[in-house]
Amino acid sequence: MNNRRNFIKNLGAVAGMAALAPEALAFAEPQKLWFEISLAEWSLHKTIFNEKKLTNLDFPVVARKEFGIGIVEYVNQMFKDKAKDTAYLNDLLTRCKDNDIKNHLIMIDGEGGLAETDAAVRNKAVDNHKKWVECAKYLGCKTIRVNSFGKGSAEEVAKAAVEGLGKLGEFAAPVGINVIVENHGGYSSDGQWLTGVMKQVNMKNVGTLPDFGNFCIKRSDNSEWGGKCVEEYDPYKGVQELMAFAKGVSAKTNDFDEKGNEAKMDYARLLKIVKDAGFRGIIGIEYEGNVTSEYDGIKATKKLLERAGAMV
Repeated sequence: MNNRRNFIKNLGAVAGMAALAPEALAFAEPQKLWFEISLAEWSLHKTIFNEKKLTNLDFPVVARKEFGIGIVEYVNQMFKDKAKDTAYLNDLLTRCKDNDIKNHLIMIDGEGGLAETDAAVRNKAVDNHKKWVECAKYLGCKTIRVNSFGKGSAEEVAKAAVEGLGKLGEFAAPVGINVIVENHGGYSSDGQWLTGVMKQVNMKNVGTLPDFGNFCIKRSDNSEWGGKCVEEYDPYKGVQELMAFAKGVSAKTNDFDEKGNEAKMDYARLLKIVKDAGFRGIIGIEYEGNVTSEYDGIKATKKLLERAGAMV
C-alpha cells in the first residue's frame, strides 16, 4: 500500500513538472549524449597558420575556455618539428593538465603516402610516421590518423596500402597506438575501396576515421585536394561502410542554414548511421567553412552535434 501511495505521489510530482512553463524546464540537466565531443585542431588552421593568432600550445587552452570542450585532436603540421622535443611536449602536457584536457589523436600529414606503389618510397613514409606514433604515446593519445595516398590503379594502391598500413600497425601495436585512415581524397574516399583494404590488413589497431564531408573521389586536376570535385561517393553509404572499422568519427561542417543545420549534410541521418553501427566513442568537430568565422563555426557545429545527437 505504501508503495502504491508513493507511486501516486511521484506521479503527481511528475505531472506538476510537466505543467511548468517551457522556460522553467530549460534549467533542467541537459541530456547526456551517447558520444563524446572533441575538437580537431584543423578547425582553427586559419587562426593558427594564416593569422598567427594562436599556436599549438594555445590550442588545448582555447578548446576548454572558448568552447567548453575537453578532448582534442592535434594536427602534426602545427608542431611538425616538435615530435621528439620533450621540453615542448612537456609544456603542452602541462597546459592540458591545467585545463583538464584529454589528448585523443594526432592527424598526420606531409610524411608521405602509406600506399605508394614504390616500395622504397612507401617504406620511407612508414619510417617517417614512427616518430608520430612515439609522440602520440608520449602525449597520452590513443591514435594517429594517416593517409593511404598512392599513385597507380585502385588494385595496385590497395595492395600497397595493405603493406604500408600493416607495417606501421605492427610498429604501433606494442605501444598501444591505433593507426586509422580517413576518407581523405582519391581512392580513400571510396568506401568500398577503403573497407576492402581494412579487411585485408585485419589488425585490431588499424581502422578508419569516417569523415562526414570528404567523399570526393575525383577532381578536375586529378589531385587529392586541388581541383573542383567532379565525382563524389555517396557520403551516407560511405559513412555506413567505414563505421565497421571506425575508431573515431570526424564531424565535418562547412556552412549552415538559417536553422543552424549543415547546409549540405543531414546530420541527424549521419549520426543515426553512426549510432546504429554501435559506436559510442568520440566525434570530433572539424569546421572548414569560409562564410562563418572559425570560432563561430566551431560553436555552431557543437550545437548541431548536441541537437542532432539527442534526436537519434
